[in-house]
Parts: sequence; structure tokens; C-alpha cells
Amino acid sequence: MSDAPGKLKLGALVALVVGSMIGGGIFSLPQNMAASADVGAILIGWAITAVGMLTLAFVFQTLANRKPDLDGGVYAYAKAGFGDYMGFSSAWGYWISAWIGNVGYFVLLFSTLGYFFPIFGEGNTPAAIVGSSILLWAVHFLVLRGIKEAAFINLITTVAKVVPLVLFVLITLFAFKLDIFTADIWGRMNPDLGSVMNQVRNMMLVTVWVFIGIEGASIFSARAEKRSDVGKATVIGFITVLLFLVLVNVLSLGIMTQPELAKLQNPSMAAVLEHVVGHWGAVLISVGLVISLLGALLSWVLLCAEIMFAAAKDHTMPEFLRRENAKQVPANALWLTNAMVQIFLVITLFSASTYLKLIYLATSMILVPYLWSAAYAVLLAVRNETYEQALAERKKDLFIGGIALIYAIWLLYAGGVKYLLLSALLYAPGVILFAKAKREVGQPIFTNVEKLIFAAVIVGALVAAYGLYDGFLTL
Repeated sequence: MSDAPGKLKLGALVALVVGSMIGGGIFSLPQNMAASADVGAILIGWAITAVGMLTLAFVFQTLANRKPDLDGGVYAYAKAGFGDYMGFSSAWGYWISAWIGNVGYFVLLFSTLGYFFPIFGEGNTPAAIVGSSILLWAVHFLVLRGIKEAAFINLITTVAKVVPLVLFVLITLFAFKLDIFTADIWGRMNPDLGSVMNQVRNMMLVTVWVFIGIEGASIFSARAEKRSDVGKATVIGFITVLLFLVLVNVLSLGIMTQPELAKLQNPSMAAVLEHVVGHWGAVLISVGLVISLLGALLSWVLLCAEIMFAAAKDHTMPEFLRRENAKQVPANALWLTNAMVQIFLVITLFSASTYLKLIYLATSMILVPYLWSAAYAVLLAVRNETYEQALAERKKDLFIGGIALIYAIWLLYAGGVKYLLLSALLYAPGVILFAKAKREVGQPIFTNVEKLIFAAVIVGALVAAYGLYDGFLTL
């Protein structure tokens, strides 16, 4: 039925996919990448990311089609394949990643305002934290009243995201200078960057951050006019976003050198465009980003709460997180989420955490849900589960899932020991909620295998805690 009422056509699906992936990260991409790598390593890193993220997109699409009953998000795949604690850990990690991402958005928003009002600095000054806190609780009470995402906000934020990006690409394309781009391709003049391999590894967490949301593509499958359009939309949306990201990143390297880009304040796209066309370029990018972030904060605050709410509905999280207010908003989950955002906003003041440090931490937390999703896709193919009459598809999905799993493991390596330990520190306290959820349904907390996994998490958390105390680890 081509005219099914309320169903989404291919164009609408592509728009939803693109909209879920393009957030604030792209506006800071020139500086974020240049802080870790030069031209050659950046191009290698994008090639790895393109293959890895595309296979992850296919994994989420395949799992949505083959396991339509698992509709609780990425944590449901970990729970179905590897047990309750892995499912809980994926839900917990995804939730933490989302709200730390929100803290990063607040820092970026006030860093942008700091371009016009120096009192806000890089988004982590006392004035910026006060401003962020006021905005956080304003959004909180708006959401509690049931105000989610009005259509006009969606329209404004979409235009605010796309128009500055298109203008940036067109202007920098004509201003691009090959001699600047090729001046030091492998970063040899800057020994702080390290080897090409180190540069590639160090930039990988940024590339994951700007693609977070790719897993959201599969949730639109039930609303698609044609089921086959979901796969097309995933690929078209992914390629569209990839092109925007690579063009913004690469063209910037032909406008300013790597050391110049690395020193920029975020949103660095504003400074790059200002370098070409003058002050109005910075104003254009900054205004577009502020509007985009204000719109995005409303939906992301709600999304954080809904992650916990959905997990509580199938007893992965404690029952109190299922409570909704009269407006059908998951109130307890919302209070818990925004209390954590507030605590971390204060921490950024004392630890001087920048936007880049926050997104590294947020990205490291989402690696576990990605890893278990890819592993579950491989597990289904190995077990021949749901593939009884589809041998060719099984081989294809095993190959794609295998690449996605290798990519997810590589990302854990790329994140490094520091972020692995900090992640363990954030994962460990979650056991309180896990134990509460288990007791509510009268089940033992851990299986024997889960006890070993939790012991490893505790060891990592203790090392991280000592590292923060002793100073060899910093946030």
C-alpha cells in the first residue's frame, strides 16, 4: 500500500536518520580533530570510521528485522544474548553516555556564547555553570509539563543545522588552499601528536561521538511505508552525514593549519569561517548552533529519561523509574537524569572539563552497548537463529557483524586505558539499581559468570578512584 496513512516515505525516513545524527558535534569538529591528528591520520581515521559505522548501521537494521520483539533499545540485545547484567550495563552505559553528552552540550552552548560574552569563557566558568543550571531546570520543568518537541521547533532546529553547514562547505570549498592542506600531512612538525597510528587512535572517539544516533535509524522501521526503505534510508542518511562531516573537517584543514585549528575555541567552525569571510561568518555559525542546541536539549533531556523508563518497564531497572506523572512524562527518571547533569556541571567547574574531554567520556560509555549489539548479531548468525531458510543472508550478516564487532573492539582500544578505567568508575555504582531491580522480581543478583564480570568492573573502578585521588588520572 503506497498511500498508507501515517506511514513514512523514504524522504521522511532519510530526514529522521540525518536529524538524529547531526547534533552539536559537527560544529566543533575542526578543532576536535586537529587536537589529536593531522591531515593524513584524519583521512585514514575517516576511512576506518566509514566502514565501521556503516557495518554498525547494518547490524541495528538486521537486528530490528530479525528480532522485532526486542524493542527496548540497544540494551535489549545485550540482555537477550548475554544475560541480565550485560543488559543492565548496556542500559546504564547508554543512559550515562546520553546525559554526559547533555553536559557537553551545555558546555558547548555557553562556549559559543562566550564568543560574544567573554564571561562565559569556554563554557566552564562560574557564570557559564550558573547559566547552564538555570537552563537545565527550565527545560526540566517544561518537560514535566508534557512539552516535548513541537513541530515548529523541529523545523527551526533542522534549518539551523543544515543551512550554516551548507554555506560553510560552499564558502570554504572556494577558499581552500592546497599548500596549507599539504604543508605537514603526517604531522611530523608537531612531535606532540605522536606516530600516525597514535594520531588515528586518538581521533577515533571524536568520530564515534559525531555518529551517535546511528542506532536510532532502526526504530523507524515500524513506521516505514515500505520495510525495504529502512535499509535505504540508513545508508543514504549515513552517507549524507559522513559527507558533511568529512567536508567540514577536510576543508578546514585547507583554510588553517593543524596547530592553528587545535588552538581554536569551540565551536571551531565559527572561527574557521570568520578566518575566510570576517566576523559575520562567526555570527552565522554561532547563532545556528545556539538555536540548534536549544532545540536539541529539550528532546535529549526527555530521551535520557525515556531510556531509564523503557528499561524499568521490563524490570531491567527498578520499578520506581517507571512512574509517570499526570502528563505521562517519566518523572522519576527525569529527576534522576537531571540531578546527574547538575552534579557533573558543577564538577566541570572544579575540574575545568572542556567539551572535548566530556565527549570522550560520553563516547567511551556508549562503546559497551555498541559492542554487545554487534556481538549479538554475530551470535544469531553463528547459532543459525532466525536464518533457517536463509543461508546466503546468514553468511552476509555474519561477515558484516564480524566487522562491526572488530570495529567496536578497536574503539575500546582507541579509547585507551584512561577512559576504560573512568568508564568502570561510572559503571560500578549502577549495581545498586541492578540489585534493587533483581530483588523486586525475587531473583538472585548475579550468576557465577556475572560475579566475575562485576569483580573486574570493581577492580577497574578502584584503580580509577585512586588515579583521580593521586592525580595520574584526570577527568
